[in-house]
Amino acid sequence: MLQAYGIVVPQAVLAHSGAEAARAARRFGGQAVVKGQVLTGGRGKAGAIRLVSSAEDAERAADDILGMSVKDLSVKHVLVTEKIDIQGEYYLGITIDRDAKSVVLILSAAGGMDIEEVAASSPEQIRRLPLSAAAGKVEDVQAWLAESFSDKAQCKQAAEVVQNAYRLLREKDCSLVEINPLAVTAQGVLIAADAKVVLDDNAVPRHPELETMRNPEEYTTDELEARKAGLSFVSLFGEIGCMVNGAGLAMATMDGIKLAGGSPANFLDVGGSSNPQKVLDAMRILLRNKQLKVILVNIFGGITRCDDVAQGIVAARDQLGIAVPMVIRLVGTNEVQGRAILEEAGLIAARNMTDAVRDAVRCAQEGGANS
Repeated sequence: MLQAYGIVVPQAVLAHSGAEAARAARRFGGQAVVKGQVLTGGRGKAGAIRLVSSAEDAERAADDILGMSVKDLSVKHVLVTEKIDIQGEYYLGITIDRDAKSVVLILSAAGGMDIEEVAASSPEQIRRLPLSAAAGKVEDVQAWLAESFSDKAQCKQAAEVVQNAYRLLREKDCSLVEINPLAVTAQGVLIAADAKVVLDDNAVPRHPELETMRNPEEYTTDELEARKAGLSFVSLFGEIGCMVNGAGLAMATMDGIKLAGGSPANFLDVGGSSNPQKVLDAMRILLRNKQLKVILVNIFGGITRCDDVAQGIVAARDQLGIAVPMVIRLVGTNEVQGRAILEEAGLIAARNMTDAVRDAVRCAQEGGANS
């Protein structure tokens, strides 16, 4: 993506075996870098990035790295890149500063693997520039960059990198474009030696070409199944399963759980559909969590009809044999009919969200006792 936007990157070949890595390294005269490809930082410290000086070294390095785990993620392929004669390293990132309500450029002359430590121990080494007004004017950015780049030619290159990275962020709806390190070669050329680009999932329909870049390993099996079922689901680490309609109410429900001393097991928004099958699909996904002690259903019916949700809850209980206690809050469209369905099935629905949340937290703390 950076290359498509005019930012210089190293030549590289993707390899899935030691033999493929060796062939790739020969393209670069044996002088190469073998990088394990996983969706996390810290690869260098974990030993998943190796400098090699021959095709044979590249093969051995790839064989060592393939199958290695980096932060519990398995390395299944490596990127073999040309070796760069690096004379200096910068950190350059463009992201969204919500407090400033602006896109912001972040720059540091202390780039490389330990940029997080620099941010924690020497924040004065990190500079920031709002880009909303200046990004389209190379000369304005260049004047600001001059404090970090004393060489005029490098400063001009850096301004072009900023402009192109900003264009990438805006045109592809990214939340982050990060180059670390932005390397200075012995020839004085700035090159993006490594990078991270974060895309906004909600904007992917505007860019169908980006869908092919989605990495399945970035998501849990539950998240992938939820997407197919039309549910918005994110796995968390708590004990209280949440099934809610509406993203705002789902966030408020999780806030309420934390405020009451509990811990949500997930974010799950069943949306505005009045389809009992969605409730059944949602329950099936929730029940896979072995840490689950209670399920909290929080429905404020508008487009979503309470009677349809109630039918889905009863069907899920009967078809899935739900043994985990359920705490239900049901308010809104067809509420009376929904409550009647639940009562006939021996289930009770609260009207007050705070009471329901407290009941769910208490139930979880008691180890999932009957609620």
